[in-house]
Amino acid sequence: MGQTLELTAIKCHTQNDHIVDYLSTLWTFKGKKMPDKTYSPMTPYQLPFPKEAQQEIVVPAAIPTDERVWVPQAENVWFRPLCLNTAQGYWMNLLRVRKSGVLSRHRHPQAVHGMVLKGRWRYLEHDWEATEGSYVFEPPGETHTLYVPEDVEEMITYFQVNGVMFYCDPWGNYTGYEDVFTKIDMCRKHYAAVGLGEDYVDQFIR
Repeated sequence: MGQTLELTAIKCHTQNDHIVDYLSTLWTFKGKKMPDKTYSPMTPYQLPFPKEAQQEIVVPAAIPTDERVWVPQAENVWFRPLCLNTAQGYWMNLLRVRKSGVLSRHRHPQAVHGMVLKGRWRYLEHDWEATEGSYVFEPPGETHTLYVPEDVEEMITYFQVNGVMFYCDPWGNYTGYEDVFTKIDMCRKHYAAVGLGEDYVDQFIR
């Protein structure tokens, strides 16, 4: 017989004499609890991962040396996919811009997180500027206009975007959108065209 996982329900009394039921996971071997053993801090986790858990993503060179990995989004604007999560509807990528001026105006229904790796940028609606090393939290419901200053030759920012980017004019009228699925489509078309194969993007999809 191999090791089996036995779940034991334990009832505990709180100070208010309420009964709290919870499950205590006990590893058993042949029906008996295994004795405590001294183990090295370098001992890896000994139990199997949940079979439903998805595979991790490790990208050795987040800023790629192969120019083909950058997916063109607009003139002098590219993104590099890192994680494209179709189950939860978010994407994580590097945005690279090699032009100055207004990049886009868009609204976020969900939060966005960003960290500037190179260069700097700002939103016309705010008086702060995101410089190299800056972290930015963009709250749900905000509409802003991304602007790259004229003296910035290249800007690279790591963004985690949830849900959808709703593109609009200065008065909020709809002009387009992006979500994780449009990102995947763009990647497939680009990678097929440059010889990497449309399935190159599959390694980033979860």
